[in-house]
Amino acid sequence: MAEDNSQQNDRIIPINIDEEMRSAYIDYSMSVIVSRALPDVRDGLKPVHRRVLFGMLDLGLNNNKPFKKSARIVGEVMGKYHPHGDSSVYDTMVRMAQDFSLRYPLVDGQGNYGTVDGDSPAAMRYTEARLQKIAEEMLADINKDTIDYQLNFDDTLEEPTVLPAKIPNLLVNGASGIAVGMATNMAPHNLSEVIDATVALIDNRDIEVSELMTYIKGPDFPTGGIIYGYEGARDAFETGRGRVVLRARAEIETFNNDRERIIVTEIPYQINKAQMIERTADLVNEKKLEGISTIRDESNREGIRIVYEIKRDANAAIVLNNLYKYTALQTSFSVNNIALVNGRPMLLNLKDLIHHFVEHRQEVIVRRTKFELAEAEKRAHILEGLLIALDHLDEVIRLIRSSATPEEARDGLMQQFSLTEIQARAILDMTLRRLTGLERDKIKEEYAELMKQIEYLKSILADPELQMRIIKDELLEVKEKYGDERKTEMVHSTAEMMTEDFIEDEDVVITISHEGYIKRTPLTEYRRQGRGGKGALGSNSRDEDFIEHLLVASNHNYMLFFTEAGRCFWLRVFEIPEGTRTSKGRAIQNIISIPKEEKIKAYIKVKNLKDQDYLDNNFIIMCTRKGTIKKTSLEAYSRPRANGINAININDGDTLLEATLTTGNSEVVMALKSGRAIRFNEATVRPMGRTATGVRGITLEDEKDEVVGMIAINDAETTVLVVSEKGYGKRTDIEDYRVTNRGGKGVKTINVTEKTGKLVAIKDVTDTDDLMIINRSGIIIRIAMKELRVMGRATQGVRLISLKEGDEIASVAKIEHSEEEELEQKLEENGLTTDESGENLDDFAPEDNGEDESAADTEIE
Repeated sequence: MAEDNSQQNDRIIPINIDEEMRSAYIDYSMSVIVSRALPDVRDGLKPVHRRVLFGMLDLGLNNNKPFKKSARIVGEVMGKYHPHGDSSVYDTMVRMAQDFSLRYPLVDGQGNYGTVDGDSPAAMRYTEARLQKIAEEMLADINKDTIDYQLNFDDTLEEPTVLPAKIPNLLVNGASGIAVGMATNMAPHNLSEVIDATVALIDNRDIEVSELMTYIKGPDFPTGGIIYGYEGARDAFETGRGRVVLRARAEIETFNNDRERIIVTEIPYQINKAQMIERTADLVNEKKLEGISTIRDESNREGIRIVYEIKRDANAAIVLNNLYKYTALQTSFSVNNIALVNGRPMLLNLKDLIHHFVEHRQEVIVRRTKFELAEAEKRAHILEGLLIALDHLDEVIRLIRSSATPEEARDGLMQQFSLTEIQARAILDMTLRRLTGLERDKIKEEYAELMKQIEYLKSILADPELQMRIIKDELLEVKEKYGDERKTEMVHSTAEMMTEDFIEDEDVVITISHEGYIKRTPLTEYRRQGRGGKGALGSNSRDEDFIEHLLVASNHNYMLFFTEAGRCFWLRVFEIPEGTRTSKGRAIQNIISIPKEEKIKAYIKVKNLKDQDYLDNNFIIMCTRKGTIKKTSLEAYSRPRANGINAININDGDTLLEATLTTGNSEVVMALKSGRAIRFNEATVRPMGRTATGVRGITLEDEKDEVVGMIAINDAETTVLVVSEKGYGKRTDIEDYRVTNRGGKGVKTINVTEKTGKLVAIKDVTDTDDLMIINRSGIIIRIAMKELRVMGRATQGVRLISLKEGDEIASVAKIEHSEEEELEQKLEENGLTTDESGENLDDFAPEDNGEDESAADTEIE
């Protein structure tokens, strides 16, 4: 018993599990790489594709033969060469038959072979197939010993290790596969272009990739589309890796006179059309894509046609740009040219790919020539024997007649005429009709032709240049037969279509409500009114909501939003949804990712974020309710981030109140609710980083007091405007405010009484400005500043707006004059002053507020 155990122990081999795992995994990965996932550089096929084509050739399914059931083909391939699931074989065959998957399909399918919408093909018992004519070029000369064979999985049959491949299939049809530790993704190309490039390489072996690119412009996808930019294609051609940006072919057309629609006729390669349309519809429903009213798929067997109908107030060019940005109408194809070279995976550039194909073709032609030479020499050898027999016909006949057996006749012939056994057998097998004069002449002609052919075949083998000429001729013949025009257009610019190119750079009014609703409205919707008027209805806000921020900007400007918590967010002005003067707008959280609990307290209009000189010489000054001030270079805010950045560190109990853009040389004035203001030079505040807290700007009168605003003044003509909560205001010369050190208590800026109410706003204005005043009930009035004369610092001011009982001023904004006002006045003179609703703007004209204007202008000490 003990002896048995010791014998068993002798059979146990101790191994290191780490080494065993490593070697087993490497074996597995190499098996996947070589026998499954990566294409061969010579014929561009993976084993399963090669087996399907060879199996179909076995079944005699040539292009001119009847179709056979797919199940019959799958069974043949699976039973003889590919011992895997039937679906893997059928799926491969289906893909080779789809004209939207392969640039040049290799299988001719009959029946339902799937669609670009991702519909499955019919089961293999329903569909039929045969080889495409171009696939026969892949298999041409396979029986002339042009390639090596290997035993199949059960060693009963032989299968090809590679196909002779008269066409450069790897470049022409591309390939994709995921192996272990590596993957390949090769784009399809145009056959005519690839052949031209191959011929160019044959003519000049030192040709550069850049020269080859004059022949092959870039990938050519079966579904067409447009490649944006040569950069990705150039990278792929030069290094073997690159990212090609692919866009759908879309056109904007007008219908019903004034409506626009986008028509898409080609979509990017490998995109599921139905899923793309469904995803686009979801984005429209989620309000992430604006301006689309209807999406229809009108595709049929003639081709693809997807219609996006555009809303009346939307710009089709902008909608199309957003479709490219957010949907699969624009995708990228990442090229990764990894293929098997002598059984090893290698990353290959364009020249490598063509070079390996040419080498393969050269080998095929040499082997084919050797095979044909051997066959010709065999035939010539027989013909030489026949000619000897014909020259000595009577002796041959006598010898055969006198022989007792065929063997004796054969040996006699060999001996008497010095023939080989093969020649003697051919003479014995010769029919009597070959003895006629005509047949004898034919044999002589055939022999003469054979001798010429042998001489030619030998010259091919001796001359590599001649071999190359044959490769060229055969390729040009293929091009003549199957070459076609490019399907995918290439456009030089990779730069995204700049949306602002489609948007007029006009001035707009941006309003942000107390509850965070934002919109932009053309400035032309507002019209100036006399001082003291009731104002025009500016927004259809809910009772508890009111407009809190208002400014004028150009469509191409950037907007910087600062929240009360001290964070900064970016938006292009044209990205703000457009609304009428009476519309509510959209919640700003739906446009930029501002936390719901944070309110926007300040906003800055910036011309651009690209001009370094502009960025370095402009600053953002911020102030908080508790009187802290901070200055930071604009450069710190020039790199927009979707989730915003910290602009200032806010102390507990404090919030950000105001932010303004300065040049570094401004006079800063901060005003308090209690009616005091301080003036100091901006230079006394040194620039700090984004995360700093800042320094004291003004000292509050008491705990209830707070800062209501801050202005930065750059020129002597600018005056200081202050507005109180009951609708009183006045303009004062900046020089009335003496310069003090920052951090002081300041001087009186308005005489605060029960009639005026507390201070609510401070603005820097000139005679060329207008003033927009918004009250909590949503009424807006616009006043020309030149109507308001400059007064002393300690006065109560004049009434600017008539307020209903219980109403208060919510926000004040200044607006610069523009040519638009003059245009508006001209329209007014012609009676063209109606707004969208058809109401005449004169309905909102100022009413008599019961006060004598001249009395209202009187200064009240």
